[in-house]
Amino acid sequence: MKINKTTCFLPCRKGSERVPNKNIKPFGGHQFGLIEIKLKQLLQSDAIDAIVLSTNDESILEYASSLRNSKLKLHQRRDDLSSSQTSTDQLVAHALELIGDGNILWTHVTSPFLNATHYNEIVEVYNEKMAAGFDSLMTTNLIHGFLWQNDIPVNYDRDVEKWPRTQTLAPVHEVNSGVFLASANIYDQLDDRIGRRPYLHPLDKLVSHDIDWPEDFIVAECLLEKGLVTL
Repeated sequence: MKINKTTCFLPCRKGSERVPNKNIKPFGGHQFGLIEIKLKQLLQSDAIDAIVLSTNDESILEYASSLRNSKLKLHQRRDDLSSSQTSTDQLVAHALELIGDGNILWTHVTSPFLNATHYNEIVEVYNEKMAAGFDSLMTTNLIHGFLWQNDIPVNYDRDVEKWPRTQTLAPVHEVNSGVFLASANIYDQLDDRIGRRPYLHPLDKLVSHDIDWPEDFIVAECLLEKGLVTL
């Protein structure tokens, strides 16, 4: 059950340094690609009350305007918040300025397999975890493997066992940027999109597939063609 109003913050910058026109490049039979897919998913989610799309891309604004949906609010982002040098911290303040209250669900068009059903489930989990003492949520991938940093293992002790079975290794959470969910109060008080006690919500590895590099785009198309994921 939804407790507070949940507004989606969807930042979408013009251009891409690694995949040209990534956000509007045709994908999976959708003429406007990732932005078309993501807006449809968010509009279909009953758990999301409003969507704030912040972009400096005129073609995206034009497409989004054509949907004529009152749930969707458009913001033309100013240039100083639209460069590759813009920090996430700057966007945190930007999201708070645009939304102001309630819960803020931050997501990206580059996660095309996070669909309406997933967003509904994530909001439900968030509400449950808030009641259990957590103050925010972010989605992760669970990594079961031998992880090293600074020339030493970080998730097992070689003095105890040099090569433990991977099934017995403590899994490590990798933030996948699929969803960050917290109240506007967290944004205001901590200048952050998560609180001091975030719940780490693991996603299926295929569902959480993120499109960042050219090969990610190709893999995503293959996953969809094979029917291994749904939009």
